[in-house]
Amino acid sequence: MIAAQYQWNIKNVDQPSAEAQALAKTAEISPIVAQILWNRGYQTSDTAHAFLNPGPEQLHDPSLLHDMQKGVDRIEDAIGSDQQITIYGDYDADGVTSTSILYETLNEMGAKVNTYIPNRFTDGYGPNVAAFKKLIAAGTQLIVTVDNGVAGNEAIAAANEAGVDVVVTDHHELPQELPAAYAIIHPRYPGAEYPFGGLSGAGVAFKVAQALREEIPQDVLDLAAIGTVADLVPLVDENRVLVYFGLQLLKQDERPGLQALMAGAGIKPEELTEQSIGFGIAPRLNALGRLEDASPAVELLTTLDDARAKELAQQTEEKNRKRQELVQQISQAALAQAEDADHRNRAALIISGHDWHEGVLGIVASKVVETTGKPALVLNVNEDGRAKGSGRSVAAFNLFEALDGHRDLMTAFGGHHMAVGLTVPSEQLGALADALDQEAANQKLTESGPAEVPVAASLEVGTVTPKLYQELAQLAPFGTDNSQPLFAFETATLTQIKAIGKDKSHLKFQLQEGNHQLDAIQFGAGKNVAALSAEPDSAAVLGAIEDNVWQGRHSLQVMVKDLRLADNPVKVERTNQLHQKMFQQPGTYVFFHNNVFRQLANQLPETATALLYDGSVAEKLPANSTVFIVDCPDATTDLETVLKQLQPTQITAYLYKKESLSQLGMPTRSQYAKLFKFVATHQQVDVGHQLAQLATFLQIPRTQLVFMIQVFFECGFIAIDHGIMNGVANPEHKDLTAAPSYQLRQQQMQTEQDLLACPAAALTKRLASLI
Repeated sequence: MIAAQYQWNIKNVDQPSAEAQALAKTAEISPIVAQILWNRGYQTSDTAHAFLNPGPEQLHDPSLLHDMQKGVDRIEDAIGSDQQITIYGDYDADGVTSTSILYETLNEMGAKVNTYIPNRFTDGYGPNVAAFKKLIAAGTQLIVTVDNGVAGNEAIAAANEAGVDVVVTDHHELPQELPAAYAIIHPRYPGAEYPFGGLSGAGVAFKVAQALREEIPQDVLDLAAIGTVADLVPLVDENRVLVYFGLQLLKQDERPGLQALMAGAGIKPEELTEQSIGFGIAPRLNALGRLEDASPAVELLTTLDDARAKELAQQTEEKNRKRQELVQQISQAALAQAEDADHRNRAALIISGHDWHEGVLGIVASKVVETTGKPALVLNVNEDGRAKGSGRSVAAFNLFEALDGHRDLMTAFGGHHMAVGLTVPSEQLGALADALDQEAANQKLTESGPAEVPVAASLEVGTVTPKLYQELAQLAPFGTDNSQPLFAFETATLTQIKAIGKDKSHLKFQLQEGNHQLDAIQFGAGKNVAALSAEPDSAAVLGAIEDNVWQGRHSLQVMVKDLRLADNPVKVERTNQLHQKMFQQPGTYVFFHNNVFRQLANQLPETATALLYDGSVAEKLPANSTVFIVDCPDATTDLETVLKQLQPTQITAYLYKKESLSQLGMPTRSQYAKLFKFVATHQQVDVGHQLAQLATFLQIPRTQLVFMIQVFFECGFIAIDHGIMNGVANPEHKDLTAAPSYQLRQQQMQTEQDLLACPAAALTKRLASLI
């Protein structure tokens, strides 16, 4: 069985709606594009036309940005006075493009200007007191920050004390206390009236260049597009204009550095799209700052020397290759850790290792989230015992809020809903993991279900034509808040299913419907070949329609985002946590343990029946009945008996078990000896109230200790009266394995192997045979 990773929200099943038809007519666009625009809020002819036809007139007046005129005046004064200006940037793609935009602008205006890119590992992010003092000592008389600065209170105060002004240009979240900078140019400054708050750092730098030049700086649109796409800001409004025209410039770019960089990445200028930036150009620029010093990126983007450009591009390509190797190595270890006994049952993950390069841990965290569907922190533990790294989350879990209340466990912390950076003393990792589990429970993470994705329409294979692709291409460039439309293919048969790639990790197949075929590819899904081959008529595919270019030939294909097999009469959803959403459907809920039955039986809806299995099933189910197996039985034969007697048409197997006995294992000889020695030397032990203290004293897990006491009681080694335990003098010799509890534990462990440890596909097939 292949379950969907996402919840598919198919918009307007009866495509297109009457409203979309009307919009298509008035805006003179295709109905399907009109429907997508309508769903995204562009519901008039004017708004639809403006979206589909980005133009320079849609760029806002830069003087509307807070402190813009004040900042421009100060920069112009510095140029006129021949003062040394330093552009203080950042080490990511948005930061180096921002720096390059202002460096070129000021250089062309005759400024005495240089740049400084802080080092991720020595300077950290944003204004740094030591770095500012070093720059000032070297002669800097004006500092202009790009893509940072609004949180640089301490460094800016130090610059003010030294008599050096700082003009901040930034787009990040504004802190409660703003720095005492000469000017703060920010699209979301409180009380300011700038029409669009979603600019990237490069976008803000572009607006400063526009104000300085008093015209649209068309020659840096390519840099603005790279920074905007790389920083994942909303690709609407002004950002859409910047990227739309920036892509056109990139296709004919004369920058030697970008030419060499694209050549090394295998990007053909005539085929360049926003994806070329997101997956080709930006990762290479980011690689420099992730591994070492990002300063060469600015030189790469601004140099006019062809030889130097090729040299820098080669260095960048080597760093990117090294970055890819590190990500692959660390990801492999991190994913293995995510599935081990200590992590697999946690709702949110803390993964740590030694000698992991800190510059790539954010990428690794993203891969862990993508693979497991769980929020993840990935940390490197240094020699001094500090664990430092990054975290990434899912939409249903605010990672910043989850950690914000536990700053006492961390020495450094910052971020937002979906991403954080942190430093933690290694001895606090366990406490932080427990805190994260509690926060996941507080935010009801396990009840959230799969993330929802909007689906533009459900299509038949024959409707996917070059004309449709060209119509959809009008919506590009795609990105945040303007995602590439996704389509569901629910009636096609899968053919030519195969795993591809060097390690066979990717999936390729054809969608076939009647006489129509359409290629499809899904990265990282090669493992699904066998399951899909067994049921090629039962698959539903979700993906985007793309133009595949191979050796100069164009063909349409589906880039698969999600895939599922049609509903199987058996659903295996094994769990160690129960939540309310699992008990809202009609059907018969079968329980094998009275404590679980008593806890949940009264919470079922009126359309449901609770059944506690006690060796037989008296009642018969109505036709087309669904049975929910709530908890894991003690014996596999009990489950088989229930299903044979009930004869349901559908089964959902939760097989809930809070703690795995197989992982806990049987007590060791030395643990039994500890307990035996203790009961021989201690009397009147109140196990009813002091069990936790006894477990700590004996250094035996509490669950294990309860089991051992029960075995001793059944063997006559101890007596328990009203919760008070005493050893029995001269007890009769008995084999522990003869105790009923011991035999039950062995049976339960075997059942776990049969029902909980086996592959889901094997269990699904086994249960289906009992229907």
